[in-house]
Amino acid sequence: MPQENLFDILKTDDAGLVCAVVQDAASGQVLMVGYMDREALRRTLTEGKVCFFSRSRQKYWVKGETSGHFQFVKDVRVDCDQDAILVQVEQVGAACHEGFRSCFFRRVGEDGALETVEERLKTPEEIYRK
Repeated sequence: MPQENLFDILKTDDAGLVCAVVQDAASGQVLMVGYMDREALRRTLTEGKVCFFSRSRQKYWVKGETSGHFQFVKDVRVDCDQDAILVQVEQVGAACHEGFRSCFFRRVGEDGALETVEERLKTPEEIYRK
């Protein structure tokens, strides 16, 4: 299927966005979740770096454009309901803006409290130093 038709088969939310789960292609670790519209998906597929549409800022952003922690696309898959995509990547550095490899660095403990279960690679100040 040509990439220009891929977005046509996806079931989007009312804002025209589809959920994109980003996974490390080598380890299988889920790194983060973002949202894409037609243009973000087109850029991701043609440029080979993951591009999202920021719902809060209402703009496009390429993962790594400010931190240098790019996500290089290895494979893109569509789920059975066609309402989410899985982007398998080669992750450079931390995927999380808080400096962890994955945005899912906390586990819910038995008492319901959040426990940090991964090591921070860099502080946000180190990542986004101007």
